[in-house]
Amino acid sequence: MSETILQEAQRLVHGSRQADYGHPLDNYNDIARVWSVILRMEVTAEQAALCMVGLKLARESFRPKRDNRTDMAGYTEVLDMIREERERRAAIENVRRG
Repeated sequence: MSETILQEAQRLVHGSRQADYGHPLDNYNDIARVWSVILRMEVTAEQAALCMVGLKLARESFRPKRDNRTDMAGYTEVLDMIREERERRAAIENVRRG
């Protein structure tokens, strides 16, 4: 039996992707900074991840492919990881401040 879309997305997001690019919060903060300069407005890591989902939705509506759907699942997982890590880091910072 082959992998489901969700299993493939999990493998991609939690496998070599993180080793290649670091935690999604850091990677998508970098992406957001670049997009902020291009767009001349502030873009957050969360917005960058949502835009990637939007890109895949647009591609899927034009030419349906498993890759698009797998990537959409992966980007939503990345969005969740970004939000969780942002909360974790904020909690650590609050503890440090006392």
